[in-house]
Amino acid sequence: MSDPADRDQRPDPEALLAAAAKEGRGRLKIFLGAAPGVGKTYEMLKTAQKRHQEGIDVVVGIVETHGRSETAALVEGLELIPRRAVDYRGRHLEEMDLDTILKRRPKLVLVDELAHTNAPGSRHAKRYQDVEELLSAGLDVYTTLNIQHVESLNDVVAQITRIRVRETLPDSVLDKADEIEVIDLTPEDLMERLREGKVYVRDQAHRALKHYFSPGNLTALRELALRRTAQRVDDQMLSYMREHAISGPWAAGERIMVCISEAANTPGLIRYARRVADRLRTTWTAIYIEGPRFARLTEAARGRVADHMRLAEKLGADLVTIPGRQVVDQLIDYAQANNITQIIIGKSDRSRWFEILHGSVVHDLVRKAGSISIHVMAGEPIGDEARTEEVATKPASRTFDATGYWRAALAVAAALGAGQGIDEILLLPPPNISLVFLTAVLFSAVTSGLGPSLFASLLSVLAYNFFFLPPLYTFTIADPANVLALVAFMIVAVIASNLASRTRDQAITAARRANTTAELYAFSRKLAGTATLDDVLWATAYQIAVMLKVRVVMLLPDGEGRLDVRAGYPPEDALDEADLAAARWSWDRNHPAGRGSDTLPGGKRLFLPLRTGRGAVGVIGIDKDAPGALLTPDERRLLDALADQAAVAIERTKLAEDIDEARLLAETERLRSALLTSISHDLRTPLASIIGAITSLRSYGDRYGIEARDELMATVQDEAERLNRFVGNLLDMTRLESGALEPKRDYVDMSEIVGTALDRTSKIMNAHRVEIDLAVDLPMVKLDAVLMEQVLVNLLDNAAKYAPAGTLIRLEAREADDQVVLEITDEGPGIPADALERVFDKFYRVRQGDRQRAGTGLGLAICRGFVEALGGRIAAGNRTDRSGAILRITFPAALAAQASLLVGADHEV
Repeated sequence: MSDPADRDQRPDPEALLAAAAKEGRGRLKIFLGAAPGVGKTYEMLKTAQKRHQEGIDVVVGIVETHGRSETAALVEGLELIPRRAVDYRGRHLEEMDLDTILKRRPKLVLVDELAHTNAPGSRHAKRYQDVEELLSAGLDVYTTLNIQHVESLNDVVAQITRIRVRETLPDSVLDKADEIEVIDLTPEDLMERLREGKVYVRDQAHRALKHYFSPGNLTALRELALRRTAQRVDDQMLSYMREHAISGPWAAGERIMVCISEAANTPGLIRYARRVADRLRTTWTAIYIEGPRFARLTEAARGRVADHMRLAEKLGADLVTIPGRQVVDQLIDYAQANNITQIIIGKSDRSRWFEILHGSVVHDLVRKAGSISIHVMAGEPIGDEARTEEVATKPASRTFDATGYWRAALAVAAALGAGQGIDEILLLPPPNISLVFLTAVLFSAVTSGLGPSLFASLLSVLAYNFFFLPPLYTFTIADPANVLALVAFMIVAVIASNLASRTRDQAITAARRANTTAELYAFSRKLAGTATLDDVLWATAYQIAVMLKVRVVMLLPDGEGRLDVRAGYPPEDALDEADLAAARWSWDRNHPAGRGSDTLPGGKRLFLPLRTGRGAVGVIGIDKDAPGALLTPDERRLLDALADQAAVAIERTKLAEDIDEARLLAETERLRSALLTSISHDLRTPLASIIGAITSLRSYGDRYGIEARDELMATVQDEAERLNRFVGNLLDMTRLESGALEPKRDYVDMSEIVGTALDRTSKIMNAHRVEIDLAVDLPMVKLDAVLMEQVLVNLLDNAAKYAPAGTLIRLEAREADDQVVLEITDEGPGIPADALERVFDKFYRVRQGDRQRAGTGLGLAICRGFVEALGGRIAAGNRTDRSGAILRITFPAALAAQASLLVGADHEV
């Protein structure tokens, strides 16, 4: 066997495999900042310039200077890879050209904004995936990242800043970085940069200072960045120690480990470890070494171990259970491998003679700890640590089974027959025949356990003495040498049976645990695949009932906080008053209640709260017909594991429902507010004009001349038509939302639809110049003429609304790339880039000040709904030759009529 000291000098195989996996892979350096504007890109370019001066081949994959001259100056002298142009819904986007960089194969690539989302149609959805491909190709990468984009910190950042960051990347990207450089600025310096306009333009900077860039937010984000970097550096230090077989610890940072046992003082040790970890602001681990002694513990002692592990997990410890025979060696090995600097263990309450005979874990640990600090705490339970368990458990059933003893007797009889044959045929001396009986002992130990194997040992000694030691067929031993042989055989048989039975017990335990683990894994996968709360509850009830052989009910609170039965296996619809009282008590107190517990123990069922980190989410009740306690300690631990998984799944589904409900409420509120705005302003305006004109005509009609009365009547007509359009848009949107829109398709001439639309909008367009360009060979298209006419009316009305009077509005129709294309262009201010997609949202209007004519914000939304219902697409864009917007409608060639078909149809008619 290898010496432990030699084993400690060997590098960790897993660390070596991880290092080998990096061979041929590029190095990743992340310039990490707490907030925008701290100078990440500037520092990355500055470092890249130094590498370039050292002769390193550096290229700029993509860098955003954001108009900062000092940043742009650092790009000069570095090779720029041209960006790849991407057209998406009429927008011109630019992305990093990954293929060109891979073909160019530089030594170092600069990639800004690691969390960026690529344009649709790119090879990868996220820029960090582009970087992964570059690293896999062996290229080194410098990149920048803000701490708020790290996925695990997303909720924390949202809580601090009240802003939810949508672009995130997995923590594994940070964990794979070879270097992380924190670009740090004090909050005061960063806020001064904002005021000077070095981060955002003045107005935007002023808003940022009022909201995101407050001193408290920046300080918290700064701490997050430093802590996350320190965590990564600590991981790198551990990896280095394992690769180079450094036993440690290196006290670069404190790490706490508390030893778990069945002793009554263990809860005090766990709480002390939590207090020490809080004072040192570090992580801590709770460890239990499961040796052969665990199999000999009583059920109550095993239950205490499980309770202590649950307490440690509840207080935030990392739980570790390690199988092993040498407790002290396992503790030291784990501590050195994980850079543990302090170990907390309870003082032994065993007698001095017991420690002399069996040794002391505490003394051996202190002697072997080396540079690791050992805290030995008092062994007396204090306070409530000696209290009884909150749920009574029953001992595991151990009925006497004679089958093993009969099997042992038969094995000894077979060994006796074999021994007789060997003695008569081979004439071997008796000591050799004893090995045949030893085989029977081992067989009994492996198949039946310790009791039958000891019984087989006794029978073997008696049979060996009676049949093979002279004088034969008596239990008398004539030769003193045979006495020694018989005693030696007895000792060897007992030791062998003990070892074999222990190995059997360990194998059975391992198989049982493997089976339980497999079932728990299958249950977790089933829960992960369920989307509704009812499915989660049914799956949980069924799994617990099958694994624990009990009846199960699941209770969840309703909207008013009352507990209702939501699922059961077998199905259970009602509980009696006693059970309901126990369930309510368990829910209110977040504590077990009912049968076998310390509260309402006379109930039929035992109720346990389903708990997560945020509190109770429900209650589970179990019962069976057998009297007494319902569960053994092992079954209680299994129930806790199942309940914990179920609680997390229930909370997940509830959170999903809450998010959907909140999103629906927000959308409903937004639509309600927009609709009220439209009704209160856009609809009241034409009504006020109509009422005013009618009132003037009725009250002062005889004072107006013919021209004045005609003008007032024209106003009434114009405003009535305008009001009719508003109401029509609302009705059209209602039809779209309800799904009642059914297009009546037929081949139509596009020129006829254009002409009708121009007639309907003649009064709207009379202040503009209109130009029509319809291709001569434009095919007929299978459309609903009424819907298409309304689309053109809305588009022309929108163009006239935003384009200044006297400017040109152009309508063009042509066939291109197997599509029929209609375009309406104007000479207005155009559409902001961030609104090109939003203009098709309900009630959205681009703000143009007081010059903008009133509208409901439904016109373009209706256009999109109608066009898509007709099988086409509509997109918004801006002109490139001058200011102005472009609204483009395309219909696939499949909707266009073929000339030959139309001619044939005319001929038949």
